[in-house]
Amino acid sequence: MQTEDPTPEGPRMVADAPPDNWVDRHAPPGWRPWLRMSRADRPIGTWLLLLPCWWGIGLAMIAGQPDWRDLWIAVACGLGAMLMRGAGCTWNDITDRDIDARVARTRSRPLPSGQVTVKGALVWLAAQALAGLVILLTLGKAAILLGVASLALVAIYPFAKRFTWWPQVFLGLAFNWGVLLAWAAHTGNLAPAPLLAWLSGIAWTIFYDTIYAHQDTEDDALIGVKSTARLFGQDTHRWLAGFGTAAVLLLGLAVMATAPQGLGLTLGLLGVAGFAAHLAWQLRTLDIRDPAGCLRLFRSNRDAGLIVALFLALAGLV
Repeated sequence: MQTEDPTPEGPRMVADAPPDNWVDRHAPPGWRPWLRMSRADRPIGTWLLLLPCWWGIGLAMIAGQPDWRDLWIAVACGLGAMLMRGAGCTWNDITDRDIDARVARTRSRPLPSGQVTVKGALVWLAAQALAGLVILLTLGKAAILLGVASLALVAIYPFAKRFTWWPQVFLGLAFNWGVLLAWAAHTGNLAPAPLLAWLSGIAWTIFYDTIYAHQDTEDDALIGVKSTARLFGQDTHRWLAGFGTAAVLLLGLAVMATAPQGLGLTLGLLGVAGFAAHLAWQLRTLDIRDPAGCLRLFRSNRDAGLIVALFLALAGLV
């Protein structure tokens, strides 16, 4: 199996990876294709999978007494997000390898570029999933059941762009499942608050992933791949304003469902206000004709989600 580019230019970096990423600078050469397939060179996806988990912990802390176990839940969610995002991306690359080979931004990925074989990718997928399962087993019965249930969403998502104009909805269903799982890990049950936050996260995912998808609209049109970016087209700003508003309102309702009064409510709503301001800034800045700008705005959603996570954590500790 070929793992490195024999030319003087060095290893085959993925086209949309940050040029200073740690994988291409510091990882052993033999590990780089595998880490690239898990998107370790592009950590934004791990953040976007992790942050709803931290929202769930924060909301649960507001609703009930925080304890030291919440620290482990937060760490476990971080480790789980890295592993399961890597497993999900590996599965996505296996199913999309022929499509990726026809898109300029993705043809440099390890599978379509020949750095990794399909058999090797399947083994790597299994290893990551098993490691994630070990962590999940520490989080209690309710969280385990939710974690297992999420696998159906992960399995379906790569195929969504083949049969619907709304694949971002399927991504949102899967990527925000962590808010339910983390709440359940703390409380042992579910409640309206995490469900509202899950719906908020789905709207947020449609918002940021539509921005991301605008990098590929021309290639997607040529090969027949569907997306909300293609569906919304020149009306993207109007649609995103609607989904951004929905994300903010639903998140505000989630906070109010856990903290009906007091300092916790104030801090939680301040986090929601900061989130709203960040989405509004993205919308004002967005130019769908600028792929590099779309990628920068997509990555900035780490900060939008961190604002919420920070204020929810503070609200849960007061």
